[in-house]
Amino acid sequence: MASGTAIAEQVSSVREFNRFYTSRLGLLRKRHLNGEFSLTEARILYEIGAHPQITASTLCTRLGLDPGYISRLPASFIRRKLIRQFAGRTDGREKPLALTTAGEESVAHLNAQSDAQILGILAGLRDNERDNLVAALVQAHRILAAPASQEIRIVRLSAAPCEALEIVEEYYEAVHVVQRDDAEALRALLAEPASGMWLAYIGEQVAGCVVLRRLNSIPRAGECKRLFVKPAARGRGIATLLLDALEEHARSRQLDWIYLDTYDDLKEAITLYERRGYERCERYNDNPQATLFMRKNLRGSTP
Repeated sequence: MASGTAIAEQVSSVREFNRFYTSRLGLLRKRHLNGEFSLTEARILYEIGAHPQITASTLCTRLGLDPGYISRLPASFIRRKLIRQFAGRTDGREKPLALTTAGEESVAHLNAQSDAQILGILAGLRDNERDNLVAALVQAHRILAAPASQEIRIVRLSAAPCEALEIVEEYYEAVHVVQRDDAEALRALLAEPASGMWLAYIGEQVAGCVVLRRLNSIPRAGECKRLFVKPAARGRGIATLLLDALEEHARSRQLDWIYLDTYDDLKEAITLYERRGYERCERYNDNPQATLFMRKNLRGSTP
């Protein structure tokens, strides 16, 4: 543990940097990038655009904002025709949010302005300075987002504890799933050797989950279901670790293919799947919510 003097110097250094970059990026201005939105408003619009169907409560968790403050902003955005609300499928109090066409145009303009601002900063640096700056920022992000004291563990379940049922229910609410498995269906799935469920833990807290279900309709195939990481735990590679565990188990059980369904609005998830080698395919199930179907060949064979 550092001495009191060393800690005080470290605190002073971090605060000095905070004062510098808030001024350098113009974060103290009343309007972000000299536009029509405050920094908070711009960030909320960005989050709604990046995560269509997000709810106000999820925004609060993701951004660490006061629920009362968040509740007022959507009403303002709706009046300005920047976002729209949808009726919640399971809870009338939770109304998913999405950008309107005008909102999408505003976010695109904000992104272009922000890119231009950062490009202007980087353009004034030499190549090695840019590399060093970006590497330092990536390192700072990694350290702050993933404290070494909180180990990430991926655990395959042999039973269905309450925490497994709770995070699956959280997933259902977050994505507004219509076709849901009950506790008995989950227990039956865990008893199937080629199926399974994995939980991700940060320390002792459940942070994410994924389910593998054997597909009886397709030879040597399984289905990836319920991939979910809690908002506060995102950005730490947990979804990748969960998929690693699922695919390794599928190979050990002589499955050649992993199928999955999703819908077009889940852009971050689709990008993750594509990066891991999942390709788009024809519909293979009757899920009424799914609009996109993908599969990955684990062994290079054909189904």
